[in-house]
Amino acid sequence: MNPSFGKFQRIITNPILFKFFILQRLSAAFWAGLNIQHFDNKTCVVRVKKSWFNQNPFNSMYFAVEAMAAEMSCGMLAFSQVYERKPTISMLIEKIEASFLKKASGIILFTCEDGEAIKNTIEAAIQSGEGTKMICKSTATNQEGIIVAEFLLTWSFKVKSKS
Repeated sequence: MNPSFGKFQRIITNPILFKFFILQRLSAAFWAGLNIQHFDNKTCVVRVKKSWFNQNPFNSMYFAVEAMAAEMSCGMLAFSQVYERKPTISMLIEKIEASFLKKASGIILFTCEDGEAIKNTIEAAIQSGEGTKMICKSTATNQEGIIVAEFLLTWSFKVKSKS
């Protein structure tokens, strides 16, 4: 596990520090209203509420906001493993697949439970010096617990060269 995981977790779980963090690094997520509801080394849950700012003309959440929340639910788990890491690790989304099953309105929770697999994939990249890939799943549910969307995000991790 990343030695700086605890430091990153304190930033992400503190509402004020989290707002500063996303305003600085993920400003679109700040304006779209994304928040962390739960975060530990295995699971991240991102909460977003449909508002006038993030809705489409059909009175539901804009699909790009849903994709952003799905990416954040997986990406925060990944970022927690590369945060202040030596050697530096690059992370990149190579592919995203989405299934939109129901209209997203109200409060939607995006859950990724791939923290352990992400940690192992990044450790493999460090050990081998080669790029590694993995597919993370983020499931979006509404207030009734009904799945409204599912996302599969292919992530690539690689140790940055010292040039």
